[in-house]
Amino acid sequence: MGVRNRAIEAFCAIDGDARHWQILALSGLFSISFLTSDFGAKPINLGMAIFGAMVAQLIGTIATKSSLQWKSALITSLSLSILLRATSPWLWFAAGVIGVGLKFAVRLNGKHIFNPACIGIVAVMLIFGREAWVSPGQWGQAPLLAGYALALAALVLSSAKRLDIALGFLVSFAAIMIGRAIWLGDPLSIPLHNLSSGALLVFAFFMITDPRSTPDSRIGRVIFAMSVAALAAWFVIGPNVRGAPLMALAVLAILTPVLDRVFRARRFEWTSDKENSNGPETAHVGVRARPRFLRA
Repeated sequence: MGVRNRAIEAFCAIDGDARHWQILALSGLFSISFLTSDFGAKPINLGMAIFGAMVAQLIGTIATKSSLQWKSALITSLSLSILLRATSPWLWFAAGVIGVGLKFAVRLNGKHIFNPACIGIVAVMLIFGREAWVSPGQWGQAPLLAGYALALAALVLSSAKRLDIALGFLVSFAAIMIGRAIWLGDPLSIPLHNLSSGALLVFAFFMITDPRSTPDSRIGRVIFAMSVAALAAWFVIGPNVRGAPLMALAVLAILTPVLDRVFRARRFEWTSDKENSNGPETAHVGVRARPRFLRA
């Protein structure tokens, strides 16, 4: 019974905090990128991203007198290591510091505006120009399908309940790109190439779905997803902006507080355990109670 109880307790700990599933899935995607691409994610870059994100998280924690949200910083670091490519490892450190730092510095009504990984990547791309860019993450068909399955499973199993925004973005973005190709008579291989990338996978399932920087209501999330998809598609079709989805998300991040004000809903928070008490990410929604036989 003791082994069984510990196993169920461990599962409840994972199931009660959406970040656990995100960490597991992103670790899997990091492995896919590392193993299948010559220019994929590298452990040294992940280490630098973790170092930068944790430094910023620690400073922000001390400044706000809150609890140390190391899981959120780790998710940011994994996303940075999968998506960002740069000429020097210290740029991953810079992206981690900027992304997590802005999470504490730019807030409205207790909710941060920007997704940390997104704004970290966009910032280093704008500041350092050609020294930093976004990897398209062409992993090949089989690894990409495995990645989508892993990401979908993580999102469905977690308590974040953000599948609507992921599918809203992917369907809208695909519809615009494929519709344009059909309208112009272009081969469908062009939009399918834009849709078949690891970068789009990570963005759709682990970045635009961030419950702490996206609208709380379902209608708000769908509107937000469609807006980001439309701007991202225009960035691809028109000025051919590097990292179009990330740029679109950074530009439209201000829509979140507007949509939260128009379509009011209960705010998502991560967990209700002691880790989050008295901090800026105190939580109640999405937590499942432990089984009665495990309670003291």
